[in-house]
Amino acid sequence: MSYESGAGNARPEMDEVITEIARYAKNAVIESTSAYETARYCLLDTLGCGLLALRYPECVKLLGPAVPGTAVPNGARVPGTAYVLDPIAAAFNIGAMIRWLDYNDTWLASEWGHPSDNVGGILAVADYISRSRLVNGESPLIMRDVLTAMIKAHEIQGVTALENSFNRVGLDHVILVKVATTAVVTGLLGGSEADIARAVSHAWLDGHPLRTYRHSPNTGSRKSWAAGDATSRGVQLAWIALKGEMGYPSALTAKGWGFYDVLFKGKPIVYKRKFESYVMENVLFKISYPAEFHGQTAIECAIKLHPLVKDRLEEIDRIELTTHESAIRIIDKQGALHNPADRDHCLQYMTAVGLIYGELTADHYEDEVASDSRIDELRAKMIAAEDKRYSADYLDENKRSIANAVQIYFKDGSATERIETEYPIGHRVRRTEGIPLLERKFEANLRSRFAERQTLAILDAVRDQKSFEQMPVQQFIDLFVL
Repeated sequence: MSYESGAGNARPEMDEVITEIARYAKNAVIESTSAYETARYCLLDTLGCGLLALRYPECVKLLGPAVPGTAVPNGARVPGTAYVLDPIAAAFNIGAMIRWLDYNDTWLASEWGHPSDNVGGILAVADYISRSRLVNGESPLIMRDVLTAMIKAHEIQGVTALENSFNRVGLDHVILVKVATTAVVTGLLGGSEADIARAVSHAWLDGHPLRTYRHSPNTGSRKSWAAGDATSRGVQLAWIALKGEMGYPSALTAKGWGFYDVLFKGKPIVYKRKFESYVMENVLFKISYPAEFHGQTAIECAIKLHPLVKDRLEEIDRIELTTHESAIRIIDKQGALHNPADRDHCLQYMTAVGLIYGELTADHYEDEVASDSRIDELRAKMIAAEDKRYSADYLDENKRSIANAVQIYFKDGSATERIETEYPIGHRVRRTEGIPLLERKFEANLRSRFAERQTLAILDAVRDQKSFEQMPVQQFIDLFVL
């Protein structure tokens, strides 16, 4: 790293990346019907996954106000609970819930992530704004405003991820949640383009989390609340900027001291496509399995093989897993797995569960199932190898496949068919097949938390796109309050 000696102190123009993000967040008009329809499904799936997470004490213990007993006039509600919190705390609560089980939307590119993580900040702030407006005799926000903010947050996070790998410099992908939430929430709160740019400059300046908690030997539950932390920080930075706090125009590019030189190995952030609505239209849904997305198709393969091997597990000699480079780098694990967060990021564990049980649910990561000795016995027989074509198709903008193949060889020399799945059911190329399953998943998740009458009221309210978009935000949130 080099530093300029005696450099001038002239204030530079705002970094171009920051300016483009702010301009899009403030001014872009989203015209894609497909994006709005997908955003509605994304929101419902996201909230459903958060409701399901409330079955798990390790998640629930993190929820509630930062200081017990805090009362917040016009506070934001946390779906599935009775909590009324300030928007920063509510954003953390919602963000932690929806990411806990790693069971909703995903974006895979040079950087990975879950754009729906921004829903924590977006929904908390939209609810707070709506309730505050009603008290003042003003019109609340409507759900179309929420969907618009989601589309923009998805786009900022996802398009930035296309060509720029933060994981390769050791930073966690939730850095992009913080940036995207900061931008769209500042806009929701009425900020100007200049306000948004100042806020986003702070988001890039912030301390950023390492990926340590996602990788062996430290994989742990922080990965389940890291996005809640990021989206709530985005809300906080928005409020700071809207108080008139100054911004930092070369937060990215400052020689020696900016983000590029300090944290990005001197490389700039680059974009090969402009911000539109591409990411929401092409987002991946986790419909069938609560598991790290790079292993979704491996689970499909394993479950197809289950009837052929369930009674021959002791006869297996080896299991060949053919996968792509990102899966090898993230979820190829040998040795002991120490907790549910460790297990749901292990390609071999999720494949073994599929082969043995013919299904995979969040409960399969808990200690009771993990103590089944057959799982580790099968893991020890697995050989994971990269297929270069899979890796290339994964990065191909026109394909974005997430391919895996599984083949099992027995001690007597026989073998199963090699089962290959290139696109998971949540991929855009399988939308027609996936959406009915996504709707059933949402209903099942509602029933995990609510009684029949409340479940039916929610389903009726969200069924039609046009009426849903016109619903006041606080009215929508009240449907989910206990």
